[in-house]
Amino acid sequence: MRKETILFVATSLLVALLGTFLNNSYFQLIPPKLSKNMAGLSPLDPSSYSRPEIAIVTNIELNLSVSFEKKIFTGFVDLHVQKVQEGADEVILDSKDLNITKILETELNTEVKYTIDEPFGEFGSKLTVELPNKNSKDYVFRIEYETSANASGLQWLSPDQTSGKKHPYLFSQFQAVHARSFLPCQDTPGVKNKYAATISAPPQLTVLMSAIRDRTRELHDGKLFHFVQDVPIPSYLIAIAIGALESRKIGPRSHVWAEEEIIEQSAFEFANTEHQLQTAESICGPYVWGIYDLLVLPPSFPFGGMENPCLTFVTPTLLAGDRSLVNVVAHEIAHSWTGNLITNRNFEHFWLNEGFTVFIERKILGRLLSPQDQDFQAMEGLAELKDAVKRLGADSPLTRLVVDLKGLHPDDAFSTVPYEKGQTFLRYLEEAVGGPSVFEPFLRKYFDTYKYESIDTVDFKTFFIKEFCPCGKDNKVKQIDWDLWLYGTGLPPYIPDYDKTVGEISIHLFETLSSWNETAEPTPVIADDVKYMSASQIIYFLQLVLDAPTVWSILKLTEIQRIFELEKNKNSEIKLRWLRICMKSQWEEKIADVLFWLNEVGRMKYVRPLYRDLYAWESARYKAIENFKANKKYMMHVSAYTVEKDLHLNE
Repeated sequence: MRKETILFVATSLLVALLGTFLNNSYFQLIPPKLSKNMAGLSPLDPSSYSRPEIAIVTNIELNLSVSFEKKIFTGFVDLHVQKVQEGADEVILDSKDLNITKILETELNTEVKYTIDEPFGEFGSKLTVELPNKNSKDYVFRIEYETSANASGLQWLSPDQTSGKKHPYLFSQFQAVHARSFLPCQDTPGVKNKYAATISAPPQLTVLMSAIRDRTRELHDGKLFHFVQDVPIPSYLIAIAIGALESRKIGPRSHVWAEEEIIEQSAFEFANTEHQLQTAESICGPYVWGIYDLLVLPPSFPFGGMENPCLTFVTPTLLAGDRSLVNVVAHEIAHSWTGNLITNRNFEHFWLNEGFTVFIERKILGRLLSPQDQDFQAMEGLAELKDAVKRLGADSPLTRLVVDLKGLHPDDAFSTVPYEKGQTFLRYLEEAVGGPSVFEPFLRKYFDTYKYESIDTVDFKTFFIKEFCPCGKDNKVKQIDWDLWLYGTGLPPYIPDYDKTVGEISIHLFETLSSWNETAEPTPVIADDVKYMSASQIIYFLQLVLDAPTVWSILKLTEIQRIFELEKNKNSEIKLRWLRICMKSQWEEKIADVLFWLNEVGRMKYVRPLYRDLYAWESARYKAIENFKANKKYMMHVSAYTVEKDLHLNE
């Protein structure tokens, strides 16, 4: 543990004890840069008000009815609470825009006192519930409430926004800290709960959750769906979707779910899921979640995938028709161990979730394809990391692996850095200890040791050093500069010597076209030269063009478009890079294509860079702002919130 961390913890404990002595309340050490409005945020998690070190929620039971007309859920949640600190007289929860009408202690069947503080921005409000019987250690609180129509973690779609055009649709996205807009809870990854849920919905719709659906019951005016999740999970992994959904079996423990119009396409695209799952088990150990289903969501879903246990959410932008983007599924499968089984204690240590997941994802692809393909994927990721560091600034604190989120919302800190810089660090550690044959058994031991727990970077570092030291003075493990890797800004201090075999054709094509004088020479490349390039090789080539220090002419881009038949290509990763290249070259007629696609997809990986590119081009800035304003209502909260910042509309 670093000296400043020890000092912070010791001071926090001293202040808390002093506060208890003076007025029987619980003080917190508030760093000077935080405003007084944020004084309720926890010293253990700067994104949560909850104080599980005082009293902790151990189990959640939801009973809710959905109203698509009002765009709300109504009902109650039973929170099982255990007192941790002797003499504690309250449990502290997170709440955001919830209308709480009553809180009962169920054993006594009496109402209890509670207070809801004024909200602070995107963090919502601190909800304090009195513990009525000070001699008791365990409680069950029934909180009656309804959600807001503007809940930041829920996306409500009207029928005309769906593929079928007949029925409404609802889905959630609670990572990082939006579960508090769906239910009062301790909305921190440092707390894990089992949960059960009973959801009432219209008869023509299907409810899915990140749990095992154990029964469904017909009602006179709807259906009742019951779910159980017996593996403890953090609140951000609670998930729900309701729509006119169908399923297809794609493996012994997997179904894919989607609207009727895309179900067959989805079943084809993800047919190899079981193979990926088995490969992940060979690397990580047993899969503990029972089922692994996929739900293909409408286009407004803001991420490529979300690793909700038992039910991975995926974007329809993965439906390329040739299975060229299913590495996203490998990523979400890897999360079954890295993030879901072992979880970052708070989002300052997000790299423990995402860096490990990218690392395992590429190991899965390396076994399914080849080690050269594994390295090629890492090269692609490195290019994206360089782009992110260039945008953020090499000295930005957000380019550290371990970030400081005090006063900063996790959504504002989100980038590819914890993903790609994190996996690069793990590749470096793997090389330092002697390669995969040594490191992979260590990984399995790590997963087994910390399964079902939430940990921080110090826990991982301590475990690693214990496993690989003592060591000789010449051992590479002793040479690891942990502070530089974890707290240094900018690009990683070491880049592995990746095998470039798969990427050679992309590099050669880029160099050939870079040196081509398009106004005086015939095109040096024809369609046959690129006919056998894989989607990944085309993506890498386009990334090289995008990252090039020179701006390519529209004449040269016209030839690229013709050679690769980019107008017909359905691969969204190719489309993203192509449109960004067009904006970099200020190809005016392509602005309409960009705006059309922005209104068609909600995935932040695509939406944010393109809006930033439009904003940077002065001639396109007004069109970008007007387009966003007209379509903001169709975007999920996290997408609209971040794009609004990218367009400088909240300054």
